[in-house]
Amino acid sequence: MSEVVYEETVTMIAAGELQSFVPFGREHCRNHPNAFNLQLRELQPASELWSSDGAAGLVGSLQEVSLQEREREHWQLRKGSTGVKDDDVEFEEELYAAGNVVVWSKGSRTQASSVYKAFTVDSPVQQVLWCNFGVPHSTDEEDFEHTVCIVQSSCVNVHSVTGKDFLSPLPFQVSNAWATQFGLLLERKSAANDTQLGSSGEALPTLFSMLHPLDEIAPVVCKSGGLIEGSCVQYACDSTMKVVFTSSQPSIVVSYDPMQGTHSVWALRKVTHDVVLRYPTEPGGTLLGLMASGFLTSHLRNTSRLDSPGGCGAAGGPGTGSSALHSHQSRIVTSSPGVHSRVHSPSISNMAALSRAHSPGMAAPSFTGAARFSQSFNSPNSRGHLGRLPSPNSTLNESVLVPEMEPIIPNLCMEQLWSETVTAGCHREMSSQASKVFTTSDLCENHYLCFLVESHQQLRCVKFIESNDSSQLIFPSVTTIPAKDAEPLESINAMLVLEACGSLVLYTGITRVSKVFVPGLLSPSFSLSSHAPHLSTPVENVSTPANSSHRHIQALEEDNMPSPLSGGRGPHMKHHEGSFLEDYIFQKATPNIQTLRDPVFNRVTLELSSGSMLRISIPEIATSDLVRNCLQVIRFILPKEAVLVKWYNIYNAPGGPSAHAEWNQFVTCFMALMGYNTERLSWTQHLHFEVPLSPVIAAKKARPSDGGSDEVCHQTESSLSIYNTRIHLKGSTTGDRLHVQSRLKKNLDSSAPLFPHIPALFYVLHLLYQELQLDELHRSRAASLVCLLQQLARDLQMDEYLDLYWRDYPSLISCFTESCIIDQALIGQMQRPSSMSSEPPCVFSWLSSCLRGEETPPFPYLPGICQRTRLLVLSYALYVNGDENATSTDVSKYIVKQHKDIFFKHENVRLWSGFTLKDLESVPFGVALPIREAIYRCREKPRSDWSEEVCLLIGRQDLTKQAHNMTLAKTKAVRLSLEPPATTEADEEEDGMSDIIQEVTGLIWSQDLRVQEVRRLLQSSRPVRVSVVQLPEVSDHEYIEEKENKLLQLCQRTMALPVGRGLFTLFSYHPVPTEPLPVPKLNLTGRAPPRNTMVDLNSGNIDVPPNMTSWPSFHNGVAAGLKIAPASQVESAWIAYNKPKTPELANEYAGFLMALGLNGHLTKLATLNIHDYLTKGHEMTSIGLLLGVSSARLGTMDMSITRLLSIHIPALLPPTSTELDVPHNVQVAAVIGIGLVYQGTGHRHNAEVLLSEIGRPPGPEMEYCTDRESYSLAAGLALGMVCLGHGSNLIGMTDLNVPEQLYQYMVGGHRRAQVGANRERHKSPSYQIKEGDTINVDVTCPGATLALAMIYLKTNNRSIADWLKPPDTWFLLDFIKPEFLLLRTLARCIIMWDEILPNTEWVKSNIPQIIRENIDPSEDINMDAMTQAQDYITAGACMALGLRFAGSANSDAFDCLYEFAKTFMKIMSFAGTTSYYNLQTGLSMVLLAMSMIMAGTGDLKVLQLCRFLHKRTGGEMNYGFHMAHHMSLGLLFLGGGRYTLSTSNSAIAALLCALYPHFPAHSTDNRYHLQALRHLAVLAAEPRLLVPVDVDSLKPCYVLLEVTYKDTKWYKETTVELMAPTLLPELHLLKRVKVKGPRYWELSVDLSKETQHLKSILSRDGVLYVKLRAGQLPYKDDPQGWKSLLATAINHLNSGVRAFKAVTALRHGDLQQTFPLWQLRLVIEFWDSRMLRSSSNRHDTLLTSEFLPVMKNAVDVALDSWVKGEEGKGYHVVVRSYMRGQVLFRDAQSLMLACFLIYRSIPFLKNTRTQLEGKTSRCSELTPSPQAHSPVWTLRCSVLVLLASNFGRRQSTFL
Repeated sequence: MSEVVYEETVTMIAAGELQSFVPFGREHCRNHPNAFNLQLRELQPASELWSSDGAAGLVGSLQEVSLQEREREHWQLRKGSTGVKDDDVEFEEELYAAGNVVVWSKGSRTQASSVYKAFTVDSPVQQVLWCNFGVPHSTDEEDFEHTVCIVQSSCVNVHSVTGKDFLSPLPFQVSNAWATQFGLLLERKSAANDTQLGSSGEALPTLFSMLHPLDEIAPVVCKSGGLIEGSCVQYACDSTMKVVFTSSQPSIVVSYDPMQGTHSVWALRKVTHDVVLRYPTEPGGTLLGLMASGFLTSHLRNTSRLDSPGGCGAAGGPGTGSSALHSHQSRIVTSSPGVHSRVHSPSISNMAALSRAHSPGMAAPSFTGAARFSQSFNSPNSRGHLGRLPSPNSTLNESVLVPEMEPIIPNLCMEQLWSETVTAGCHREMSSQASKVFTTSDLCENHYLCFLVESHQQLRCVKFIESNDSSQLIFPSVTTIPAKDAEPLESINAMLVLEACGSLVLYTGITRVSKVFVPGLLSPSFSLSSHAPHLSTPVENVSTPANSSHRHIQALEEDNMPSPLSGGRGPHMKHHEGSFLEDYIFQKATPNIQTLRDPVFNRVTLELSSGSMLRISIPEIATSDLVRNCLQVIRFILPKEAVLVKWYNIYNAPGGPSAHAEWNQFVTCFMALMGYNTERLSWTQHLHFEVPLSPVIAAKKARPSDGGSDEVCHQTESSLSIYNTRIHLKGSTTGDRLHVQSRLKKNLDSSAPLFPHIPALFYVLHLLYQELQLDELHRSRAASLVCLLQQLARDLQMDEYLDLYWRDYPSLISCFTESCIIDQALIGQMQRPSSMSSEPPCVFSWLSSCLRGEETPPFPYLPGICQRTRLLVLSYALYVNGDENATSTDVSKYIVKQHKDIFFKHENVRLWSGFTLKDLESVPFGVALPIREAIYRCREKPRSDWSEEVCLLIGRQDLTKQAHNMTLAKTKAVRLSLEPPATTEADEEEDGMSDIIQEVTGLIWSQDLRVQEVRRLLQSSRPVRVSVVQLPEVSDHEYIEEKENKLLQLCQRTMALPVGRGLFTLFSYHPVPTEPLPVPKLNLTGRAPPRNTMVDLNSGNIDVPPNMTSWPSFHNGVAAGLKIAPASQVESAWIAYNKPKTPELANEYAGFLMALGLNGHLTKLATLNIHDYLTKGHEMTSIGLLLGVSSARLGTMDMSITRLLSIHIPALLPPTSTELDVPHNVQVAAVIGIGLVYQGTGHRHNAEVLLSEIGRPPGPEMEYCTDRESYSLAAGLALGMVCLGHGSNLIGMTDLNVPEQLYQYMVGGHRRAQVGANRERHKSPSYQIKEGDTINVDVTCPGATLALAMIYLKTNNRSIADWLKPPDTWFLLDFIKPEFLLLRTLARCIIMWDEILPNTEWVKSNIPQIIRENIDPSEDINMDAMTQAQDYITAGACMALGLRFAGSANSDAFDCLYEFAKTFMKIMSFAGTTSYYNLQTGLSMVLLAMSMIMAGTGDLKVLQLCRFLHKRTGGEMNYGFHMAHHMSLGLLFLGGGRYTLSTSNSAIAALLCALYPHFPAHSTDNRYHLQALRHLAVLAAEPRLLVPVDVDSLKPCYVLLEVTYKDTKWYKETTVELMAPTLLPELHLLKRVKVKGPRYWELSVDLSKETQHLKSILSRDGVLYVKLRAGQLPYKDDPQGWKSLLATAINHLNSGVRAFKAVTALRHGDLQQTFPLWQLRLVIEFWDSRMLRSSSNRHDTLLTSEFLPVMKNAVDVALDSWVKGEEGKGYHVVVRSYMRGQVLFRDAQSLMLACFLIYRSIPFLKNTRTQLEGKTSRCSELTPSPQAHSPVWTLRCSVLVLLASNFGRRQSTFL
């Protein structure tokens, strides 16, 4: 045994990766243009700078910046983070600041540094730091905004990694800023007169917090727990207290008090409610913060002294006495606080008030930041140096002068945890403040807070631990280490200490590890001899590690290193190695180490006395994963770090013989520590060879993934064979081995440090071995570990464990025969774990017993180490045993936790948390099969409430993606608005329709080019073709007039196109905030063939109506605005940014405003802008704005909008108000706006006013005399919307008699007297229109009819419906205009909603009987009137049918309407001109009804009809008919096929307003109906297109959907199949939507529970993520399913394939290990357990029932042939040797026996002579259970042989 292991020497390790270090930012700044710009600025006078920049702050900062200040630089490094989960990429981030420039760069050892972000600010950077700000959500979770904070003299620039920039003004000078867990901590710079406040006033707070850049800066309160004062809450007001350190984990602050000379530790947390309530209040209960003090106002301003131009104190200077301050107190309050704040400090509340609704800064907008602070910290009295919260000593007279303000409530509280104790008589130095503070941990996870006191050259290490409830920290001890400097090394749980003599020493916690040798720099105290180490305090915490062996690190390039010497020499320097020191002659010029800085991972920077810097890395404790795991379990069982320190020094000792055999070195080291003489054991002798023995045993240090982790499993056998041949160097016979064994027997050294812990170490290493067996990637390491385990088991005489290892690796274990003797008495004294039993824990046996349904004891595991064991055991208990509480209350039934000395907190986490499919791939095939089947079943029918991790685990990334994109903000990156392909032709880009998602429309309409055809029909930006043939008799002038007349007809169509285009492009565009909205031109010119000459209407040859393009321009603006999607980011500034510069475009902008209201964005328009637009008096702008804001506030009863609308409606103004000259059309828009804002509310006052406005009489002069029809109609529509669907339940309106009054308006009668405010207004009759006392039905009937229809919508009120029946006599029919018949029929049908049927008979049933009957020729009947009545009634019924089935694509309804459309077309083909207008009106209504039914479907028949009517431009085809036809086209392709129509009450009301059956005769016609109302159809649109997107390719695809309808009174529950992308029916009609197989994984959405979930999917462009099954092709690639693969490809390295290949190897005797047989046994047992439980599962398992019996039979045959074959004698011999405990040969017989024992589940049977003697019946116990599948013959042979080996002669009697 090598005694050098225990010799206490000063060991030394070598630092690696030595390289020169220069901050990357320094090099970058040299080439930064800002350096040159600053030089130019210095040459310019201040006036030029002022005029060029306009930035006074920059001028002031440049004048004060000296050259030295600009050259001042500082930087910091940190561990890089990619933000990707489980990403172990190591890189460093550097934050460099110099002058005005900040450079953020990233780099690593393998990649050069590069600039990540660079910032240039206006003034010199005082400080720069990383900080994370919390962003709260509606849930309890909180996201973090990762930012860089740049502190300047007057503000803080905050830049986030996502691109957000914030500027937070500072109300005071900041001396230091600190990053905390909650945000930024600001330390106010103390002024000279701060100390004078002790006698005259309360000190101002010195610590402030900023939780978000948009939050207001708030003071920090302290909660100190002193013995005298008790627990009190006070502001942090001590100007002498300095913060020296902050930490996020744990959240603490370290401060230094120079008065006491002590450091204190504070816990930083958010202020709780009880702390806020404990603020001192006056007896009246008023918070003192509400009473402001002018004295503090002036003080804060005088002490701030910001660099503002012209800033000076308003009162006395710093030397002003208290009397002067008090005299100033009375007058500063009377001056404007805003002025003082403006002069002396920047405003803090501007951004906060605008951006954070919850910010306290909004309480008093007239006060800026400095005044706000002064209001909050009023307290005249001061006690002590830590000022308490303000004490209520202000008088009421003082507070009266100050406006009331809320105090700034603190956000953070510091609670004192620990403070240094000052001993009596101790000399306190004022310079003893800690220069560096950090946290570190040791190898055993003890945590320390270390602060370096340079003046004492001490490093004070304060140990801290969490309390049991993790609520606070406990500081039990303090240890002092002599140090000049120190830095923590987080990745290796150590810290590097620079001693006063210049030596580098490595510590782990407070335990000294070793000195660190830097190649090229020789430590002055370097010594190769033993001397007493520097002792820490207390002494027992010091460990002097041993140095067992020397290792060679790597060749160091000393040519490139600095001179290898340091400046100072230690007092006890001893020169034992003269030859070594001769190479390093001390020279004065040699640099020595001055300081340490920038620790990242295991790297640190050394600053040398020469000014240069070196970057070194400290070696890790291990690079092999296997060694790391072993060290982890050793640390688990042995909480002292001494053993780990010994290993660290041995592993990293310089000059060793080998640099790659890490595992060999580990085995040698720890066997020696346990008392073994590794020189005497033959198998450990070879571990000292420099050449590695095999990839399995020798771990290569050159690669982190060593220990054979990169070797595939099939290489293990060859590695084992190489290893075995190298071990047998001394003969192969049994006699030789026994001779060697007897010769080398030796007792273990019982004085070794690990000797008492051998059983415990063996047990935890065995559990680690079981853990490695469950990982395919690490299982090869188990073969390395089993060599060590077999030796320990053999020496501890644990035959059961040894037998287990032999069964796992028979060929390997047969080679080991040596054992060492341990005294039995000493074995009894060894420490054994309580759960350690004679039966070894075998995870495969446990899982096998679980599959067979046997009782299983709890399986032991090590928390934090054997997580895979715990996971798989609990998974089997949950899934195989069916115990639902296995992961919660019944955990102890299945696993037993191995406790260690420290407290272990049990966290009840989700079982599969953090476990992915990638991890499951490494689980052995047989073990993973039950889990895979569970995943398979869960994948088929997933639940919607599963977490994202579970969805990823079961391979349903579609569900994960769907859940991940629930919010609109996160969907932007994955929104389906896949950028449409850029068109090459410029004219196509200008038509306003290029934003339609062509990838989706290409799937919906894949067979034709109908979308391109619609674009052609609706484009209005290109000149039209004017084809006129010049006849011979026509002169050129007349020909020109003909062309212009033809162009004028075509322009009627062109001007009507924008209304349809707005519907077609609905919500298809996401605008760029920096660009104006592109609006396509409305081109009213033409081109005449053949020369393509220009034809224009402005030539003067023909008369063109004035203002012809006003309303078409308005519609064009609406169409452009409707493209903007509701999810777009639209702000008030962008809306104003689109305001046109020329008045010609004002009409378009008016339409743009209305469109923004229809898509909901006008709510973001500032109120000031709204009034600015209205005061311009532009009629179109007022109409668009009023309708827009009303649509945006639909049904909200918003009072601000109500006041806005009331100004434009005289009836809603008080009687004595001034008459306003409001244009008639604006009044109409305002009335409709009232209906929209109060839709469905049943508001009494508005209903009363609107009811009277329907019959508003004409006033005197010209008031209300023109276009009365549109106003009456608007009042009726508005009344209908206010009382929408209320029917007879109009609460509080019975005295109004609304139905009767409306009926009177409809049929006529005597006018009722005006009541209320309107009585005086209409007292005088009109001088223009003589109506008398009767109601003018021509004016009031349309509005009253539709109002009645909307009030009783869907109520099925037959009494009201009978009022609307057409008359049944010719006489009465003559009294009603045909248009009114249409409206009455429409109103009656939608009241009787449930009676509407989609067939021709129902439509004809609405025609009166007298019209349907055969007409008697003798009667005098006007046939034209009869035909008109029939046509209009038919059109009204068709319109009602369209509303009833709007958006449903009901084929019966469509066929019915299509027949009527064809009928109208036939009649028109031979009808005269007199009836053409009526027929065209009927056809237009039928076409609109068809488009409503087929909305969004793009039906080809309707498109053909629309295209046919598009081409008709002459004759009676006026502007209104074109508008109707192209509205039909727009509805047919609503939103590019993504939207359709709803049938809700609100949608029906909007459609009645938009599709009112009287269309304008020309472009300026608003007499009967306001044209702007045509766009209200948008309010009826809803997104119902479901677009499946493949989650892997992120491309839209075809998916088969199964849609189930609810049971209704018309039909029973019905299921239909649809091919998505498709429009879903209305959601309230559906029960379930399901993605149907077999190509895609099924996904079901239950509408009874998840309606909101489906709505959110549809609102996000309808993206439904789906996942393609393995082996299937998409429908687009394989429509018929003939090309799809039949099965998935299987990797030949898959563990399951290897397990089945093992059967072939078993039959040929080539199997090298039994692991594959274990997996096959688990598979068969699992399949049998499924078959026994339920035969119905036969077809549901992953493996087919035909395949497994074949494999099982093959194994049975192979084992049977071995037993009964020609080698039977060999079978008997090997069984007999095994039973007698003899050494087995390493041959095929031993391997087959191991396979036999494992497969037959035969337990350990060695040395059972006493158990079996006299109990032959005991052989029945050896008979396996029926599940063991052993053939009878094989079982009998097994029993015979076993008995023969024990009883001999009893064999014949037994037979």
